[in-house]
Amino acid sequence: MSEATSNFPATVELEPAKSFAAEHFSGADLGHKKRNQCLLRVAEQICRHPGGTLPHKLANPSDYKSMDVLMNRPEVTHASVQAPHLERTRAKIAAATGVVLLLHDTTELDYSGLSIPELGPIGNGGGRGYLCHNSLAVDPARKEVLGLAHQILHRRVAVGKKEGVKAKRERKTRESRLWSRAVEALKTPADAHVVDVADRGADIFEFLATEKKLGRRCVVRSQHNRAIQVGHEGTGEHALLYDHLRSLPEHGRKSKKVFDRQQGEERTAELAMSWAAVTLQQPHVRKGEYEDGTLAVWGLRIWEPDPPKGQKPIEWFVLTFEEITTEEKACEVSSWYECRYMVEEYHKGMKTGCEIEHLQFETEKALQPMIALLSVVTVMLLNLRVACRQPDADKRKASEVIDPQYVEILRHWRYRGPHEELSIKEFYMTLGRLGGHMNRKRDGFPGWLTLWRGWMKLQSMLDGAAAERRRHRRCRET
Repeated sequence: MSEATSNFPATVELEPAKSFAAEHFSGADLGHKKRNQCLLRVAEQICRHPGGTLPHKLANPSDYKSMDVLMNRPEVTHASVQAPHLERTRAKIAAATGVVLLLHDTTELDYSGLSIPELGPIGNGGGRGYLCHNSLAVDPARKEVLGLAHQILHRRVAVGKKEGVKAKRERKTRESRLWSRAVEALKTPADAHVVDVADRGADIFEFLATEKKLGRRCVVRSQHNRAIQVGHEGTGEHALLYDHLRSLPEHGRKSKKVFDRQQGEERTAELAMSWAAVTLQQPHVRKGEYEDGTLAVWGLRIWEPDPPKGQKPIEWFVLTFEEITTEEKACEVSSWYECRYMVEEYHKGMKTGCEIEHLQFETEKALQPMIALLSVVTVMLLNLRVACRQPDADKRKASEVIDPQYVEILRHWRYRGPHEELSIKEFYMTLGRLGGHMNRKRDGFPGWLTLWRGWMKLQSMLDGAAAERRRHRRCRET
């Protein structure tokens, strides 16, 4: 399989707190330059201390008060705070010459402890919060997160059990619309290098029809054993999608590293592939809004013929508009879907890292712009995790992508004496060690919680070093 080319830098982009805040928020228009400057200060401080509650992130009472006043201004909204970051992401997508994936997924944000009446039901209906639908732009060649391309905060509406099919289909608040709403709202061009990738929740005929109507490329994992007609000519036999793909002989193989939950470590799985041109039949009961007709797609089955003893075999069914006629193309489509885990990691970063569900605002007006801010900050450390897993991570110097001051302080903490500069992988592992990771081989890579704990401690060490330098400077001056 040939790698997708792109004009992105040869390194995964990482920025220290101050430059990250300036790069991703400096274009915000909040109606007054002082409000714009205040947003930058708040963003920088949160980048330095991303974990914990807002009082932990903004320990100085005056800083916390400034943030609280800012978030309650009418000009400060979810859209206005996130606008410069979204524009930056769109520019990076447009500048790319290789494939860019837009990973779509929904997660629940739980604010059950807040007395905000506008929040909607979540979970089994006993909680309150938002469905947060994210569209994350990723360069699949380097596994680099370019940024958020779109975000929807959706309030689920409680409806009666007797709501009819027609009423449900026409209801504007229907949450199955989120997938179509996201791609319809994206400002990215529906051209050759942008591919939408989604998990089984997007296996909705309405969403697939929307993708086809907009001329977009997509890869969606199948959830339903749909009624199909074999081929695209309209003359093939009628069958069910899974049954047909399982009846086909193996067309090719690929190897993939997967996490073995029983052993607690990675293993290499040998996966077989088969594919076919199929035509999806329109559901007998229309559950969405779309034009009448069938959809010509390609179905791809990826499975593990010989799983280890006691392991559940891997089996995926993928739907795509990509024409799959060779093993190379099947591997490429499969690799695009395999990048989907990155949006799950992003959601973990929002919740475990930035503790986005621990906000304690009293109004939705203040809550939404802070969600926007923390959603952008999450991109920063997600790319740190990506950079440390690159093949050259143990050879490249950490100072190439991380503020040298951070690298130097962490080196002194780890080795307490002369030692060569840390590599990117060493920096990451040492940061995890600072957060409580043991760095043993069997422990694997540090998780979100330990990583963010380490980052918070490192920022405190950096602040302490800066204070000490100021003290020495004042002593010399006197």
